[in-house]
Amino acid sequence: MNIKNIILIGFMGTGKTKVGKLLAKRLGRKFYDSDKLIEEREGKKISLIFQEKGEAYFRWLETQVIAELSSIPEGTAVIATGGGVVLNETNLGYLRQHGVIIALMASPEEILQRVSADKNRPLLQVDDPLGEIKRLLAERSPLYAKADLSVDTDRITPPEVVDKIITLLGH
Repeated sequence: MNIKNIILIGFMGTGKTKVGKLLAKRLGRKFYDSDKLIEEREGKKISLIFQEKGEAYFRWLETQVIAELSSIPEGTAVIATGGGVVLNETNLGYLRQHGVIIALMASPEEILQRVSADKNRPLLQVDDPLGEIKRLLAERSPLYAKADLSVDTDRITPPEVVDKIITLLGH
C-alpha cells in the first residue's frame, strides 16, 4: 500500500478535480484542491485574482498554499493542483516531499472541448483558445513529464481514470 499523499498535476481540463474527488472517496482520503483553497483565502474566483492582481500574484499565492498542503500527514490526502503549479520548481519540490505526483494528460482538442463553456479560465480568454492551449501545453509538457506517473485522460471517464491510477499505484 502506497503511504504517500497523491498529487494530481496537469493542464486545465484534464480532470484533476473530478478525478481527485473520486479517488479520495475510493481510497478513504481527504480531498484538497489548491485552486479552491486560494479562492477561499482571497474571497474571490481565480479569474478575478488574475484580473485584479495579475498572474505573478496568483502564482505567489499558489506557492504559499502548496507549501501548506505539503505538510499534510502522509497517506491521508489526494491533492489536485492548478494547471500552472509546475511553472515554479519550488512547488514540485514541496509536493514531492510527501507525495507521489501523477500527471493527468489530454490532447489540446479534448481540453478545449471540456473547458470551452467555462468563462472562469483566465488563460483562455483569447481570440484563439485552441492555439493558446497548444502553446501552453508545449511550454508545460516537459514540466508535467517530471511527474512520477502519467495517465492519459482522453476519451475515458473520470471513474476509468481513477481505476487506472489505482492500478498504477498497486492499490
